[in-house]
Amino acid sequence: MVFIFAGALIGFTLAKLSYINIGGSSSSSFASSASPGEWYWYRNGVYRIGITIHLATILPAGLLMPWQFLPIIRHKLLIVHRINGYIIITLVIISNIGAVMICRRAFGGSLSTQAGVGVLAIISTVSIAMAYYNIKRVQIDQHRAWMLRAMFYLGTIITLRLIMIISALIISKSSNYYTTMRCGAIREIYDSNGTPQKVQSLYPQCSQPGSTDETLVIVQATFANLQVEQIAASLRISFGMAMWMALFIHAVGVEIYLGLTPREGNRLRQVSYERQMERGFSHPGSTGLTSDRWGDAEPWKPVKEVKMAGPEEVADDEMDELR
Repeated sequence: MVFIFAGALIGFTLAKLSYINIGGSSSSSFASSASPGEWYWYRNGVYRIGITIHLATILPAGLLMPWQFLPIIRHKLLIVHRINGYIIITLVIISNIGAVMICRRAFGGSLSTQAGVGVLAIISTVSIAMAYYNIKRVQIDQHRAWMLRAMFYLGTIITLRLIMIISALIISKSSNYYTTMRCGAIREIYDSNGTPQKVQSLYPQCSQPGSTDETLVIVQATFANLQVEQIAASLRISFGMAMWMALFIHAVGVEIYLGLTPREGNRLRQVSYERQMERGFSHPGSTGLTSDRWGDAEPWKPVKEVKMAGPEEVADDEMDELR
């Protein structure tokens, strides 16, 4: 399951990698490929900074993260695993800052969208922090669990897109959904299509005396009429709901996966116990954030007992790591 998910993450990231060219004229740049009307907000100012920070960090992180779960790298190239891990942590934290900066305008910036982005940023950051703390305490089983959670949470964006598109197509059938868009965003859409004259005929409010780019007009959310701004409205209405549904699916899914792989978790906890004993840690087997040490679970017992090492028996490189 992890390898299927990792493959999907790599495929999605490669498909969107050209978005690093934020404002380029290429057809694959973010400015040319973003949802209609989005570039109106991202073309300058703080939102341009936010989208640049987000895409320039989360796309490389998406390519690097799946390799952390490749056994040959963890077992044979541990230094690569560690360096790659530090890079991913840095990139994800920075990308979350960029995501929070743009959430007010992302796909309309509804409260549900802002809340969804905020929750995703918080739980992914907390998961990475928990994983980092646990590996520093040599609690490998908990490190694995929290890194899996972080990867699954960040992969929400893939499922979100699928749900958003399906939802937009469904609501198009009813023709009863509407939202508001600014005249400036609508003009930007039709200017990019080379048909600016359509704005006056379709939305005369945008041409009335006193109207500005900030003037709001009602737009029907539907794919049926093949009008670009109406397609954009369908996606905007669906985005917040799709984010919460995708986040729920991924949050439940990763817990189901962890529940179905107890053997690997138990094996890694035994490994953690042995390494913690070798390094002279207190509470071996439960040095990190474990439920038996911090909660009310029954005390964990190792499968095989090992001798606690004294300070003089700990290797120099291990002591350096503890420092």
